[in-house]
Amino acid sequence: MTPVADVVLLVGLFFIAAGVVGVLRLPDFYTRLHALGKSDTLGVALTVGALALRGGATLTSAKILLIVAFVTLANPTATHALGRAAYRAGIAPWRR
Repeated sequence: MTPVADVVLLVGLFFIAAGVVGVLRLPDFYTRLHALGKSDTLGVALTVGALALRGGATLTSAKILLIVAFVTLANPTATHALGRAAYRAGIAPWRR
């Protein structure tokens, strides 16, 4: 299982790095939030999932998979709440 876990870990780290690049390169709060919300959710889920694969079928791996489920539900909800709060606070979207 180690080679599979290594590949999943590398893919997860790639998505996290893509989110960082999106935050640094995109022009406004909303596009940065979108890039970070999508890539962070998938990157963290894959990275922590790789830890569960490396650990094998144990109680610890089951707990790790519960963390993945929580992150998968909480990150999009938090991203939506941040975007909505920014819109209500009057932060204007970027226009050309």
